[in-house]
Amino acid sequence: MAAKDIESSENLSARAKIRADLLRQARALPRQPGVYFLKDKDGEVIYVGKASVLPDRVSSYFVPAADHGARKQPMLALIESFETTICQGSWEALLLESRCIKDMQPRYNSMGLDDRTYPYLAITIREPFPGVYITREPASERFRSARILGPFTSTGDLRLAVQLLQRVFQFRTCDLKIDPTDPQAAGFRPCVLHSIHQCSAPCALRISPERYGEDIERFTRFITSRRTEMLVELRVSMAAASERQDFERAAVLRDQVRSIERLDDREKRARATSIDWQPEVTAPVLDGAQTSRSLQRVLESPAAVRCIEGIDIAHLGGNEVVGSKVCFIDGRPFRAGYRRFRVRTAGNDDFASMREVVSRRYRDAGAGKEMYPDLILIDGGPGQLNAALEALGQLEHQPPFVAALAKREELLWLPGRKEGLRLSRNHGALRICQAVRDEAHRFAQQYHHLLRSRSLLGKDATKPRRATKPGSKA
Repeated sequence: MAAKDIESSENLSARAKIRADLLRQARALPRQPGVYFLKDKDGEVIYVGKASVLPDRVSSYFVPAADHGARKQPMLALIESFETTICQGSWEALLLESRCIKDMQPRYNSMGLDDRTYPYLAITIREPFPGVYITREPASERFRSARILGPFTSTGDLRLAVQLLQRVFQFRTCDLKIDPTDPQAAGFRPCVLHSIHQCSAPCALRISPERYGEDIERFTRFITSRRTEMLVELRVSMAAASERQDFERAAVLRDQVRSIERLDDREKRARATSIDWQPEVTAPVLDGAQTSRSLQRVLESPAAVRCIEGIDIAHLGGNEVVGSKVCFIDGRPFRAGYRRFRVRTAGNDDFASMREVVSRRYRDAGAGKEMYPDLILIDGGPGQLNAALEALGQLEHQPPFVAALAKREELLWLPGRKEGLRLSRNHGALRICQAVRDEAHRFAQQYHHLLRSRSLLGKDATKPRRATKPGSKA
């Protein structure tokens, strides 16, 4: 064997030994989320990544048969060591990864090295009530004066982190132009995010620009620092508010501290598909981030589709005609957003009934007194969709998106399309639309049967009987 071949064989053997040693170290890591730093022989960090479970992710770089693609594969031969930082949750790993990539600029991280565009977080700090937005175009005119954070490596993880942190700092993510000096703003009806405590409703002036600005500043510092530092600052501010007897503000800060401490539990609940805000609702609970992305692509929406309202009509031969409106937020039913309507004039005409219910439900939104949902979903085909569009066309302001889902062929009908859109059975957009449509149908039928029972048997027949004590007469 030639000397050159012997040297090459020895190098391969030494490399295999290094990889085996690194694999053993990686598998011994704690099963927690965190950020990992891959280093070369000089100790230089050549790649930064995040992991929901550190040993699973880090060990994948050292398995002999692993294939990481054309861009990362050459990097594997350069790895001589690694370090890790434990994080409280995947959301913190996402934020830490972004900060480290921006500070270290490792050569094998893909930012700016390929044709992909990565998500950024934009905070419009020049507005009276700054908004927080996820964007892939941070240099656009809209965000010229905004504070830009990132880039981040995963849009889905970033969206989940924003939703979690929105429950703590209650910032707005809508595109409304809010004027705090407008006397009519106080009469604006906040969207459902205020009802689920994810927004402090600056649109209705439920919070002052000064207090809202303080929350935005805390959110920004939280994004750019460690959680422990933010908790110390919040507790100091809470104590100061108590000393000056501003107990309302102290309570808000106390709630923020508790929410930050529960972020890990919130993340677990957000990722679990078996937990629902409304256990009594039978509609399936879907992954909010996944369905939002799927709908966003199908509708070609510039923003995430988080809030969906479903409309349906129920009757029997034109008798006891009713309508229903259900609400889903991030893939989950929001029971407080449900409404039911007793149709007054339409009779045995489904299209007229749909026009009446849509007109009554969205009268205030059409007048600019509240926000529309991201998507209005009609139970039915093109006929029901056109009836809804006719009613909405009479209003001053129009909704972002309206669609209809027909039951038999499960076609999604969109305005302006001659044919329905056929999606695969497991498509995220179809599954969430089916869940909303079926829940609207269930809720409408429930109200219809209630009215029929009252009509046939009298009002008292539908009232629950009062429980009696043992031994007493019923």
